[in-house]
Amino acid sequence: MATHHARSKPVPAKSKAKQQNHRWSRHVMETSDALDLEPDIFKSRSPARIAASLKASAEHSRRRKGTAFQSAMSMLTFYINRAGHNLSAGRRRILERAKDALRAEFGRPAHGTAKVRH
Repeated sequence: MATHHARSKPVPAKSKAKQQNHRWSRHVMETSDALDLEPDIFKSRSPARIAASLKASAEHSRRRKGTAFQSAMSMLTFYINRAGHNLSAGRRRILERAKDALRAEFGRPAHGTAKVRH
């Protein structure tokens, strides 16, 4: 019995637009209107240090659109979401703890303690 081999299609070269859009999240992190971040702050092993740096950046920013807390939390969440599956479990744990530390820095209730409405 003869087997048929499918011809492989040539792989097209990446378009210039695709190459430019490949690192759009890095571009956002570097040029965001919200914050001027300390270099490599998200690589820190200390959730408290990450939170303190984000708070300082947010409070000193004159370009943010929301409150300092909103800007800082938004940037941290953006980083976590964009890293996706490339984020190790340990790094994700540190960044999630940084969210709690950020809430504490701003005097906000801990995650999961919602206000009870009657």
